[in-house]
Amino acid sequence: MQRPGPFSTLYGRVLAPLPGRAGGAASGGGGNNWGLSGSHVQLPGRAQSETHGHKGGSSAGGPAPSTMSKAEEAKKLASHTAVENHVKARQLILQYGLTLSDLDQHPEIDLAIDGADEVDAELNLIKGGGGCLTQEKIVAGYASRFIVIADFRKDSKNLGDRWHKGIPIEVIPMAYVPVSRAVTQKFGGEVELRMAVNKAGPVVTDNGNFILDWKFDRVHKWSEVNTAIKMTPGVVDTGLFINMAERVYFGMQDGSVNVREKPF
Repeated sequence: MQRPGPFSTLYGRVLAPLPGRAGGAASGGGGNNWGLSGSHVQLPGRAQSETHGHKGGSSAGGPAPSTMSKAEEAKKLASHTAVENHVKARQLILQYGLTLSDLDQHPEIDLAIDGADEVDAELNLIKGGGGCLTQEKIVAGYASRFIVIADFRKDSKNLGDRWHKGIPIEVIPMAYVPVSRAVTQKFGGEVELRMAVNKAGPVVTDNGNFILDWKFDRVHKWSEVNTAIKMTPGVVDTGLFINMAERVYFGMQDGSVNVREKPF
């Protein structure tokens, strides 16, 4: 499904309850659609939202500024309750004066919107290029609906066609060597410990863990692979988001938006 017009600079994350749903952070319903200016992706009104730019999360977009770069956009969000999924998101929530909440207070989220490093034809995702895969999966997993926004470069027939940095795996630090061996012995490919750029040593997640990047060498049955890796002792979670996204909006090079829904 192709939609004309300029694609929004929405490369961050938004969590929003649908109108009229009980149990969300916002009470009651709303009759107006809500979206960032210039976007053809209209989000439900009365939104519970968590929004931030693409830096620090998935490498989902190009050279886009912070999602809430305009004062009027921040004003639209002022009455919304925001739930963070990593430290950068928290900073932006507070910077723009949104009401900060968490899953303790709002364990049910009606709509989660996020980016992705790669999307295949069945809407399976690779996420975690920015290192926040566990928090992102928690938020998406407790949302009634999960929608992805990415640019056309993230669209692939099969995972690995365009994304060559591997599938992130968050691991307990003491287990990164045995987990690396277990993954390569069972599924092949290569596993690398992700190293930091601006400090010595490996990348440390917000949870205090390490990240392995598994560079697989063939297409797998991803649901089975995801389950097997998650069951490996020492693994916290993977960057495989399987059967989670119901729809993906791809920003095309000509400024249009291509919408793909989950096949049934």
